[in-house]
Amino acid sequence: MNTFLQPFGATRLIFDAIRESHDLQRDLCRKLTASRSDMAARELLFLQLKVELMAHAAAEERFLYVHLLMEDGGLDASRHALHEHHEVDELLDELSVRDKKQDGWIGTAKLLSFKVRHHLKEEESKFFQVAGRLLSDMKKEQLGRRYAKEIVRMRKHYAAEFQSVAVSLASGLVKPAKPEANKPAARGSADAGATLRGRSKPRRTL
Repeated sequence: MNTFLQPFGATRLIFDAIRESHDLQRDLCRKLTASRSDMAARELLFLQLKVELMAHAAAEERFLYVHLLMEDGGLDASRHALHEHHEVDELLDELSVRDKKQDGWIGTAKLLSFKVRHHLKEEESKFFQVAGRLLSDMKKEQLGRRYAKEIVRMRKHYAAEFQSVAVSLASGLVKPAKPEANKPAARGSADAGATLRGRSKPRRTL
């Protein structure tokens, strides 16, 4: 069974909770870059991926990166990971256009997919090892619980900006939703996501 289909309230380490979102991001990236003629399906997949990426970044920065930035041994790895989050934010903004059939859109989507998959692989193979040495077992469990709650809250926050997606009460995941007649369409902003995560603008590290 895919990890991102497991109940979202279970107690687990921060790394296990984060990997659930990682698996979902990989799956959505694969489906998005394979989308062809069905523009409605492409739009829906993009919104699901966008909400997931923004919600994950917010929860991860608050309940993992912040703690590692306080440790000398975690400073460089955290700064690098934050820079990669900013790169993803920029690509999401570039892809957030009405016409997703235009020349170059799927090419940019493939670049986003590459950046996301690179970031996830690097995080799992390097960053988690650094964090594993710096955090106690008790802290890993505590952060896992807080991250799991926060990512669902942030999914709801970002999904509320769109008519076509919502968050499942059963799984805590982003799903297709029927548009509400009285709910205006809105375009989410990665800059707004960075602000919500505690910065006035996404910060680029040197």
